[in-house]
Amino acid sequence: MITALLSAVILNANKVDLKDSFIHNSTAYITSQCYTKTVHDENKNILSNPCFPCHSKNKIPNFSSSDSDLQEEYAFPSPALKNPWINLFKDRTKEVNKISDQEILKYIKEDNYKDKNHNIILAQKLKTIPKKWDVNENGKWDGYIPDCYFNFDKDGFDRNKKGKITGWRAFAYYPFLGTFWPTNGSTDDVLIRLPETFWKDKNGNFNLEVYKINLSIVESLLKQKTILTEKIDESKYGIDLNQDGKLDIAKKIVFKWTTPDYDISTNKLKNFSMTYVGLAQKELISNSIEIAPGLYPRGTEFLHSVRYLDITKNSNIKMSSRMKELRYAKKKYWTSYSQLQQINDEEIKDENDYPDRVEEYTGNIEVGLNNKRGWYYQGFVEDEKGNLRPQSQEETLFCIGCHSNTGSTADSTFVFQRKFENDPFSNGWYHWSQKDLKNIPDKKLPNGKTEYARYLKLNKAGDEFRANNEIIKKFFNKDMTLKENAIEKLKKDITYLIIPSKERALKLNKAYKVIVDEQSFIYGRDAHVKPVSNVHKEVTQDQSTKLQKVLN
Repeated sequence: MITALLSAVILNANKVDLKDSFIHNSTAYITSQCYTKTVHDENKNILSNPCFPCHSKNKIPNFSSSDSDLQEEYAFPSPALKNPWINLFKDRTKEVNKISDQEILKYIKEDNYKDKNHNIILAQKLKTIPKKWDVNENGKWDGYIPDCYFNFDKDGFDRNKKGKITGWRAFAYYPFLGTFWPTNGSTDDVLIRLPETFWKDKNGNFNLEVYKINLSIVESLLKQKTILTEKIDESKYGIDLNQDGKLDIAKKIVFKWTTPDYDISTNKLKNFSMTYVGLAQKELISNSIEIAPGLYPRGTEFLHSVRYLDITKNSNIKMSSRMKELRYAKKKYWTSYSQLQQINDEEIKDENDYPDRVEEYTGNIEVGLNNKRGWYYQGFVEDEKGNLRPQSQEETLFCIGCHSNTGSTADSTFVFQRKFENDPFSNGWYHWSQKDLKNIPDKKLPNGKTEYARYLKLNKAGDEFRANNEIIKKFFNKDMTLKENAIEKLKKDITYLIIPSKERALKLNKAYKVIVDEQSFIYGRDAHVKPVSNVHKEVTQDQSTKLQKVLN
């Protein structure tokens, strides 16, 4: 059955019809990693837990109260019981061997985002939208038109060809566990942009310092903690950012939140314990915009490029010029704590009352899909010629599940809460092209241990599928205990773990290129050469993982 399906993939995958709303895999929001076998060695009673990084104890206002329970069972609706990610079981050896090292390196070094004149190729194409991309046939593209030039200044701000700030700002962060480590197939970056209100002073004029301060305030609110900043003269803004009872020179944004008062006479909130600066402060006071711990302002945008593994002349790994994907998200409407709680309660009730009901998300390939919590997600992937094209409805459904209600998210996102703090290089506001991850120590956990080492210990591998033999050989003894000398190196430099060898990088690049050639993304986009063996082809409903859940 699997062989027949794979043959159909090869024959038909390159015929992607973006106007076709038919969904082959109605549960594409359940990732391929969720089908991983957790029994590492039944005879020795060795279990692997790749589930806890995503399905963890939540932090309010993420009301995914039972998410950590998903570590203990495959709680899938019946349409998802048979693993739909059939690309996992394909042997790509022949196709990979046909691609030479020189060929793949030449391919990934080509820029498919900007042309030689530094114009954004996709933006030019979307201005005169191809008919095959125009889903509602209104003659225009209704979604995000790429406007980031990936041209960063010393503070991580993107600037266009004329040197003007686009609003996008890059930040450095600990790559999320497993899949998003470069050693498992891709490099990536993430940028944030706040609405223009947050860029302006009280008179409505652009002010870079105002924008910097507001970004730091959002960082403090999202992380729900005090963060260090550049020196800020509080008297310029009339706001006690460090909450020491006076207007002085602040070197930190102190997180100290109390619920605002409600004025029944004006039907407005007042007396905010934390506030933005500039024009955003005025709009907050008038209740034109919102504020709350753990939530981004309405209108916040994220841009996420996913790229191949480029190799320098010194055999170092870096981000490729070529993009595999360009992912975009925008928070289009505000969802309050009570609304978020209600959404979660309704989802729990539906899961209990209708366990076989498939999740449905509104939207289309132009505007993206709505995750029910205020955010719309859309993206672009490579077509068969390597040019970026919009994702189909189903290809976008693949992205939406993780950004809905997993316990590890903060306002539906994974990375901004992992932004570096107290970083001597621009306090963490920079792009990976400006400084790489070399000599970044493993992230300290509240209990004194470190995050990546903990993941290795609990998962018994460096990826969800336990298919990264390079990491297994480097970090594990034969009895699957960790090598202490390797862990000590990891604690001082995470690249010892997350950056692959030149040989592995080349193989993973080629394996992904095969998927691009086939255009078979709806059957899985995980880069591998040999079939993945530690994955269930089918599970029973609520089948036990035999794991005891781990609470972060």
